[in-house]
Amino acid sequence: MPGTLVLDLGAGAGALTRALADAGARVRAVELEPAAVRQLEARFGADPRVEVVAGDATVLQLPRESFAVVANLPFAAGTAILRRLLSDPSVPLVQLDAIVEWGLAVKRSAVWPSTVLGCTWGARFELRLVRRVSRACFVPPPGVDAAVLRATRRPEPLVVPEEWAGYEALLQRAFAARAPLDRILPRGIVHRAAHELGFDRHAGARDLDVRQWPQLYATVRSASPRPRGAGSRRRRRSRR
Repeated sequence: MPGTLVLDLGAGAGALTRALADAGARVRAVELEPAAVRQLEARFGADPRVEVVAGDATVLQLPRESFAVVANLPFAAGTAILRRLLSDPSVPLVQLDAIVEWGLAVKRSAVWPSTVLGCTWGARFELRLVRRVSRACFVPPPGVDAAVLRATRRPEPLVVPEEWAGYEALLQRAFAARAPLDRILPRGIVHRAAHELGFDRHAGARDLDVRQWPQLYATVRSASPRPRGAGSRRRRRSRR
């Protein structure tokens, strides 16, 4: 933690900001409400460890250097902020610990049923529901409980960066079809992968977990024919 750049998104009165700064982090406290921004500036204006930023976390320009996020996210904007942080492979986020609405944390960390976002984010991050947070801990209390959701960047992604677009396109296609995978993709490939990876050969998109999907994508990718003409052009050049 000491020296790490940490974003406190929705910093409010600065309770997390203070704790992070005292732990030695370089803190960027981001807040949208003008009154709260003024309070943060009054409290941390002379503290070189803290930078107060007035802005919307859903459209915030993110750091280019490696950073972490520790935040109590607004329930209404939780998914939008997570998309901003986790969906773009170029964002150098190392770890996120965020308090979010309970249902959101459960859905994004679930092994089954899978979702497009869960399989996309999970190829780069390990997602885990750390603990439940009772609604009684908040003032005023919300209508539902919350949870701490943790996303930790994998040492090696399950899909190499140059294949992100193809992987996400396959996920979108498979989940949108709402049909067994062997009706969407070549049946032989699906059935062979099902045997090797341990899923039902008539499984739907949501039945594969975050590790099975990248492996299925790699199998489909390796079985795809090369663009027509590529080999013949190389052969013609070799005869010259």
